[in-house]
Amino acid sequence: MSIVKSFSVGDGDMFYIKHGTSNFTIIDCCLVEENKYSIVEELKRESKEKGIIRFISTHPDEDHILGLGYLNKKMNLLNFYCVDNKATKPDKTDDFSEYCALRDDAKKHFYLYKECSRRWMNKEGKDESGIDYGSSGINILWPITSNKHYCGELEKAKNGESYNNLSPVVKYSLKDSATILWMGDLETDFMELIKEEIEMDPVDILFAPHHGRDTGNLPEKWLSEMNPKIIIIGEAPSEDLNYYEGYNTITQNSAGDITLECVTSKVHIYVSNEEYSVDFLDDENMGSFPNYIGTLNL
Repeated sequence: MSIVKSFSVGDGDMFYIKHGTSNFTIIDCCLVEENKYSIVEELKRESKEKGIIRFISTHPDEDHILGLGYLNKKMNLLNFYCVDNKATKPDKTDDFSEYCALRDDAKKHFYLYKECSRRWMNKEGKDESGIDYGSSGINILWPITSNKHYCGELEKAKNGESYNNLSPVVKYSLKDSATILWMGDLETDFMELIKEEIEMDPVDILFAPHHGRDTGNLPEKWLSEMNPKIIIIGEAPSEDLNYYEGYNTITQNSAGDITLECVTSKVHIYVSNEEYSVDFLDDENMGSFPNYIGTLNL
């Protein structure tokens, strides 16, 4: 079993995976004064018995790194995963400076690229004391670092122009259970340029890129290949969203926090808004967390 949680943090992204192995993964960071204490306390509580804690940063826009300094201070992020980049900003924030320090720390960073491998990310192996923490089941589908369009985005980031298309494509697979995909803030125009570079496998749950905005609308080729059973749409303003007609969706604007309890052949789904419901899930009367809305049978 594993738990995947998407926090409702307004115009931003923040997730964690509590793996069935001794791994714990945080994806992105969006902490404001009103939520930072409660979220970080939850992260500390849920990860306290895990041997490996990693942070994956999709890209250094402020809505994905807000509060990173606070999080690092409280959790001491020893494993910082991001793409290899030299992004700059004309007006540095403290959290961007924290991002740069972690990104450039050879003892802490691990750079992501297509089909990269690392012990405990997607390879098993023992540490110096003989402990095997197991694999997290995380694999990277993008970037291809030699791709000319991607190199152009790296140059834009280096010049402080834009950062969304630095985002890696991150796949999490749990044996005999769900496959879940994150795509950061990849933009439609860029995805159209690279769509032939990636052949997508089917996924069960997709977190829509760019918070579900029209500007992150997926190429039809990828949608057809992935054929997601559920698309989770983020918290952008409703007038900016693409609701992916023809697909089952959960909209975080309305649902609030979303918790996925991944077990053999099933995903039990819970939300923080007790008034929220959908009509495409099976009712198995689960109660591991508050506000169960149904089960996705795989």
